[in-house]
Amino acid sequence: MNDEPPARDPIGDDARIDALEARLKAAREREEQRSKPVLGTEADANYRLGNRVLAELIGGIGGGAFIGWVIDQFAGTAPWGLLAVMALGIVVAFRNIIRISSRPPE
Repeated sequence: MNDEPPARDPIGDDARIDALEARLKAAREREEQRSKPVLGTEADANYRLGNRVLAELIGGIGGGAFIGWVIDQFAGTAPWGLLAVMALGIVVAFRNIIRISSRPPE
């Protein structure tokens, strides 16, 4: 074992250490307050509305393409079923987006 004394003495009660701990505690509390999520703000409502519009658009195009592809597989009308039903899906998606945008804000 090593019988030599430690190179530095252990830190005792020091006013500088206490002040540093107090500043660190205050900084942690400020950071918790700053990073706490704020619910019910206007940005959250706009974000949800944007996600809904995007989902309508992707769902209309993707759903129309899938249903059109299925029709083409069974009816053998490739690519006309896909194109027709996908166009119908785009029209329905835009109609839903217009309906969403014309509603009064909540």
